[in-house]
Amino acid sequence: MGKTTKYGQWALHALFLLISAAALLPFLLLVSSSITDEQEIIKSGYSLFPSQISFAAYDYLMKDAEAILRSYGISVAVTVIGTIASLLMISLFAYPISRKDMPFRNGLSFYVFFTMLFNGGLVPTYYVYTQILDLKNTIWALIIPILLLNGFYVLLARTFFATSIPVPVIESAYIDGAGEFRIFFRIVMPLSLPILATIGLFQVIHYWNDWFNALIFVTDSKLFSLQYLLNKILLDIQFLSSSEMGGNQAEMIAALPKESVRMAMAVIGVIPILVSYPFFQKYFVKGLTVGAVKG
Repeated sequence: MGKTTKYGQWALHALFLLISAAALLPFLLLVSSSITDEQEIIKSGYSLFPSQISFAAYDYLMKDAEAILRSYGISVAVTVIGTIASLLMISLFAYPISRKDMPFRNGLSFYVFFTMLFNGGLVPTYYVYTQILDLKNTIWALIIPILLLNGFYVLLARTFFATSIPVPVIESAYIDGAGEFRIFFRIVMPLSLPILATIGLFQVIHYWNDWFNALIFVTDSKLFSLQYLLNKILLDIQFLSSSEMGGNQAEMIAALPKESVRMAMAVIGVIPILVSYPFFQKYFVKGLTVGAVKG
């Protein structure tokens, strides 16, 4: 290996280290700010190395520990059920329209593309899910509307199936007597792990971060998702801070850790995503690259 090549590799490694540090620093700043004393944040701003450490923000959130834990359970259940159901729906739609012998495949593909550009809007969506399907205040209201079937992911999976599943393998399975369902679940799905993991990661993030469905379809506090509950707590703090009160109430409101609570809520919300990401990472790049090839 020549010296020029060796120096080039060191420079490349240094560049990647800088990029990694640039990606990591905001998260470290987030964690640091969540354990910084509120008065220090107001006085000196956010810092990676706080001089006064305080867990007041986490103590404040733990006053609603029961509600937060329940919301954690709701979000975990919605994310797991929603992601599995979404992958099944997307695969069952994308695989048939990827087959050249499928009748009306172009029309169905255009239908998917059309729904990516146009939709009925919020009022018809709300009416259908609450008045016709009667999903209001059910866990399905957090899973089905908006998130269950995404047209972009259907086209992404269709392209993967069309370009990456060898046709001779399908024909050989037919000759051996396999039916369509057996071919799909025993051959196509195992060969499609990269695209399934990629779409699965996106869906996990969508379901975990979703608060909009809870806002419009859920009024029962027992079904609040974690993101909606945290957002509600933040709005309550802002409302109390802007209210005019006297005596002890004013002192209690002034003592609320407003800024550090924002950071603590973000830390609580992001931890499961950080834990789940390494399980998808090895499939992520390959699946996204292959699936992005248009055909």
